[in-house]
Amino acid sequence: MSKFLVAGIVQKETIIKVDKIPIEYSGVTNKPGTIFISAGGDAYNESLALKWLGNSVDFMSMVGADESMELVNPKGSEVTLVTDYILPRLQNTPTAAVFYDEERKQQIFEDIKDLRETAYDIHLFEERAARAEMLVLSNANFCRPLIGIGKELRKPIAVNIREYQESKVCYNEDYLKAADILYVSDDHLIEEPYEFVKSLAAKYRPEIIILGQGADGLILYDKNKNIIAHYNTVRTHGLVNTVGAGNALFSCFLHFYNKTQDSVFAVKNALLFASYKIGFMGTSNGFLTEEQIVQWRNLIWRDGR
Repeated sequence: MSKFLVAGIVQKETIIKVDKIPIEYSGVTNKPGTIFISAGGDAYNESLALKWLGNSVDFMSMVGADESMELVNPKGSEVTLVTDYILPRLQNTPTAAVFYDEERKQQIFEDIKDLRETAYDIHLFEERAARAEMLVLSNANFCRPLIGIGKELRKPIAVNIREYQESKVCYNEDYLKAADILYVSDDHLIEEPYEFVKSLAAKYRPEIIILGQGADGLILYDKNKNIIAHYNTVRTHGLVNTVGAGNALFSCFLHFYNKTQDSVFAVKNALLFASYKIGFMGTSNGFLTEEQIVQWRNLIWRDGR
């Protein structure tokens, strides 16, 4: 069992399936089974996946002062998180509306409330980081102190930037420089994907880069193995909900990479994990076990690796 510290946002999400992104105007659209309300957020989704895979997870986040922890652990959840490090310091809990289509494209409207201006308990950060094997950070502003803490403790740092935009490079620069393992989505990417990954590798020198490409798969860069390669998505069953697919992929990769230091083995498992996850609605549903991953991997790649 590995020990992860995961820091970032938990939010109330309304997830809406649409025919196509961008959305065409229609006064009223009536489609049963296309709207789902639950907790979400990159760090929350990653924490659930890591916990499901058998890891110890310290999930560090903030919610509204009056928020119930049932937001994080709703009744009937197959996997639950320790809520000791989810602090009620905000005026209100962040919220989001997430639209997605069959091509795995998403359009997200976020309201993070006063999260950007509110600081987390630095002493809790220091205490829990010292006990973790790896720090998994989103680029929320309150996570920034963990960069220095992690570097001082010589802990590997994994960062989920989600999307790369030149206009946000200044905000994200600290995270990009600190990341040993970097996950970036190709949303809004204007460069040729391979050249983009090479430029990130040359500028920031992380050990691993994963460029998520939605339905097209991903590009994996591994500095130590001198690898830069594209991997197609795999299909385990039909698509129901793509929200959280990138978080599931990143989490599963971290789980297996932390265990084996084999990036190719880890990324194949992660593709399976994400493929299965998108066949289910809800953030805490649709996770494969390690045994199921082995079965699927042997079916698809046959070499077991």
